[in-house]
Amino acid sequence: MNNTPLLVLAGGKGSRLAPLTCHRAKPAVPFAGRYRIVDFVLSNVVNSGYRRIYLLTQFMASSLIKHISRNWHLHGIQEFIEIVPAQMRMGPSWYLGTADAVWQNANLLHESRSAHVGVFSGDHVYKFAIDQMQDVHEASGADLTIAGWPVPIEEAHQFGVMEVDMSGRLVGFEEKPKHPRSMPDDPTRALVSMGNYFFRRDALIDVLAVDAEDGSSAHDFGKNIIPRMLREGAQIQVYDFGTNLVPGERDGTLPYWRDVGTIEGYFTANMEVRSSLPAVNLYNRLWRIRTAQRDYPPARLVRHSPKHPVSAAVDSLICEGTIVSSSSLDQVMLGYDSFVHPGCELEDSVVFSGCDIGEGARLKRVLLDKNCAVEAGTEIGWDTAADRERFPFVSESGIVVLPKGTVVPREGPIRLAFDMAELMQRDPDTKPIMAKFEGRYELLDRARHSHQSSGPRYKDR
Repeated sequence: MNNTPLLVLAGGKGSRLAPLTCHRAKPAVPFAGRYRIVDFVLSNVVNSGYRRIYLLTQFMASSLIKHISRNWHLHGIQEFIEIVPAQMRMGPSWYLGTADAVWQNANLLHESRSAHVGVFSGDHVYKFAIDQMQDVHEASGADLTIAGWPVPIEEAHQFGVMEVDMSGRLVGFEEKPKHPRSMPDDPTRALVSMGNYFFRRDALIDVLAVDAEDGSSAHDFGKNIIPRMLREGAQIQVYDFGTNLVPGERDGTLPYWRDVGTIEGYFTANMEVRSSLPAVNLYNRLWRIRTAQRDYPPARLVRHSPKHPVSAAVDSLICEGTIVSSSSLDQVMLGYDSFVHPGCELEDSVVFSGCDIGEGARLKRVLLDKNCAVEAGTEIGWDTAADRERFPFVSESGIVVLPKGTVVPREGPIRLAFDMAELMQRDPDTKPIMAKFEGRYELLDRARHSHQSSGPRYKDR
């Protein structure tokens, strides 16, 4: 067991993932049918041998806390995953940034007997043998080690962009630059921070204390802490994520890390999982991705209707408790406890748990949150212009996103769960869109959490 404490930052709002994040923290967003985003970092931590884990939460943490407290248990002496909500320990304010979240819980650092501490992102999807990074960090004698990975230059403005010397030491850093600097040997890519760090504990406490007194600081690791340490001459190393070897992975497998902070990125990552040659291997027995163990029966793919004698799924994942009856799935991620009625055609879509797809429905590039119902004969995704008129949330590339508990009739206005509509009307990320669509949707008398919100899902099973 590794006694180094790890702090997992899991309080992010995930504004660019709205409406999926209007009612849940970004780390709690479902992923790959049966997981939540946070399951990936926690699996990495536990699989790497760490057993002293603090999960820092803040925004809309209810579903995240429920998921962790019910499904993530460590049973050895001095082994724990401790949920640490914002507590205003340093004054009358919530976490002001990622660095402030750690500073407000500095007591956890002082209590630790370890000379080092890890700070890891809870809202990315990745596989990471974390202990290998710590070995490099300690061997280098660095005050801070940052995990780095090259990304296409056109995406680099979303991250902290780094420059390193031949020894891997950080010599330049710019947070989310408008014009990112490319790598010297590859003008098409930039080296970016993955938001995963190992600090020398005392160095972290010292820099956080100074930052806390700076009224002009955003109290963010990328915006403030790393640049401050660099200016003050701290030794900062960059860990090459490309050298990380996850046990049990196939030879030649590239390291996997995805930022799923936008609808486009999130959708693409789900599509990667269900592909015939997935970039991330969920079947590695030496590196299980752990999550809730649900008491649902096996998934079923059946031919049930004389009118629709064929039932087929190509390059798709179907999770436990779900029934697909005499329908066609092509590149679909289908969550648990859902029902696809006869004659449906689903293509390039992500369906969360508890959904009901009515007979003869046709869906293409649709993302359905939990407990949604699509009524018989409905078509979504085949006419982008019509979709933008009918649905409030359509991404730049035309992905239609249905908020939790939505009912879509074949014709006429969509129907939103009343409590979900209230949340989206208040949330600053969705409020303008909801105002624009005022009068173009109806309200259900059911809440988004109700299993009834997706209709009579058990009929004809």
